[in-house]
This record gives sequence, C-alpha cells and structure tokens, in this order.
Amino acid sequence: MSGSLRIISSRWGRLEVEKLGVGRDFKLWPGGGRSWDWNEFGTSHGKGVQPGELDELIENGCQVIVLTTGRLGRLRISPVTLEKVQKNNIRLIVASTGKGIKLYNEQVKKGVAVGGLFHSTC
Repeated sequence: MSGSLRIISSRWGRLEVEKLGVGRDFKLWPGGGRSWDWNEFGTSHGKGVQPGELDELIENGCQVIVLTTGRLGRLRISPVTLEKVQKNNIRLIVASTGKGIKLYNEQVKKGVAVGGLFHSTC
C-alpha cells in the first residue's frame, strides 16, 4: 500500500487530487481514491453521510478519516456513521471542506494512513 494522495487544489465545485485529476467530490484512502457518488449509499444533506461510505476507507487501512461537511457546513454526518468510525478504532476529523483539506494534507505529509470524503460545494 502506498501513501495517501494529496489534494492539490480546491474551489467551489472542483477538487484536484494527485494522480486522480479533477472532480467534484472525492473518496480518498491510502494508495488511491475515486469520485464520490452520493447515490451509492444514499448520502444526502438531510440524511447525512451514510455508514456504507466508509467501507472502502476502512478496507484500505485508514488510521485517520476526514469527513468534510461542505464549504458552508451543510452536509451532516449520520450518527450511525460516527458509531462505525468509533467501533473500528479510527481517529476521526470532521471539518468544513477547506479546513478538512488542510488537515488531510497535513496527515498525508506526515505519512499517516489517512483517507476521507471530500464535498466541494455547500
């Protein structure tokens, strides 16, 4: 497993990730990542980030998970999702997108097995 991918740049509706290129929302883990499709597990602003969203992050060895709540903090995190992180003994960082990216990239620089869910709008 290689290190986590750095987020190179971000602005409203756009993230650029090392080796993956440009997209709107991303799911990242040590050694890889992909576009984050909210429909896959039923994530929405109202219901929040659903626990199934974490499966790839956990399976790929994340010791730290960053969950971003959007630029304006409108994306909620489901209580069941928070419980899942706790049950797997993973350090959790919940932050607005800008702050979350900064904290994530700091972990990448330190060589920590970090992953996360990054929402580029609201």
